[in-house]
Formats: sequence, structure tokens, C-alpha cells
Amino acid sequence: MNKQLKGKKIAILATDGFEQSELMEPMKNLEDAGAKVMVLSIKPGEIKGWAMADWGKTVKVDGLVKDAKPAEFDALVLPGGQMNPDKLRMDKDAVAFVKAFAESGKTVAAICHGPWTLIEAGVVKGKTMTSWPSVSTDLKNAGAHWVDKEVVVDGKFITSRKPSDLSAFVKAIVESVGGAGSQSRAA
Repeated sequence: MNKQLKGKKIAILATDGFEQSELMEPMKNLEDAGAKVMVLSIKPGEIKGWAMADWGKTVKVDGLVKDAKPAEFDALVLPGGQMNPDKLRMDKDAVAFVKAFAESGKTVAAICHGPWTLIEAGVVKGKTMTSWPSVSTDLKNAGAHWVDKEVVVDGKFITSRKPSDLSAFVKAIVESVGGAGSQSRAA
């Protein structure tokens, strides 16, 4: 991959129970594209992933979300898994950070159950989005227009459904942060 994101700083917000592939693959691919990626969490140390049906690998936490400022980052990535976003949406610091980030107009990307935190932050109304199918009703009830597509870009909001959509998801993030994709599209 080229270094299209050289000089860019991207936050991945997660906690225990994140879907392993939905954090690890974007992190690796965004770093390969030249970005500095920082894992933010609601607890220090390490967080443990979920690998489809069982506990997976741990990831080092680079900083606490309560200490982070949206101005420090060019994009925010919210991986899914059921446990991870459910814990994040119950944390006032995580919700405040996500709300401030979304309101900053910078790229916000969420996959699978990741949009739950966006719903809690009250920033999805009027957006066209996708997610894991069971989150569709939550998005609709929060005022979003839900579609079943591998990736949906609505302004600076990028959403995808599941691990098999990761390639399209990461490509859309790189295009958005790298400046090549500021148009709305659904693939």
C-alpha cells in the first residue's frame, strides 16, 4: 500500500470484547498506508479481543479516551463485536469523545455493532448507514436511514456490516482521510 496517510493520526476506540479482525486489520492496513494509529480505551493496559466465537488476542492500549481530544486525530475508527460497543456506550467519557469527534466533521468509521456508540452519542440522525443486521432497528429508531451494503459513505461517516467487508471499509477510510473520497457513496 502507498503511504497516502503519512502524517495522519487515527484513533481506534475499543475495550474488551472488540471483534479482533475489526480492530487488527484496520490498524495494520492504516499503518501500512502511513498513518500513526493509537488505540484508545476506557481502561489502561491491554484489551482483549473476541475472535468470532471465543476470546482472542490482546492489544496494547495507547491512551485513555478520557484524556484524548478529537483535535489530536484525523479520524476515528469504532470496531464492533457485541461486548465492546455495549461497554463503550455505557461510558460517559467514550460517548462524549465520540460525540465531539463526530461534530468535528472529521472521518468517523464504524463497523458491525460499532454504530451503537454513535447512536448513544446522538449523531446518526439523517445519516445513511449500515451495520450488523441486528443493529438496523436501533439505527432506524435513532433517525438514520439503514441500508444493507458492504460499505456506506455519507459525508465523513463510513459504516460497514461485518468482517468480510473489511477490505472495502479500510479502503473507504484511506480515501476519506487521504483526501481522495469526500463524495457520498454506497457500494
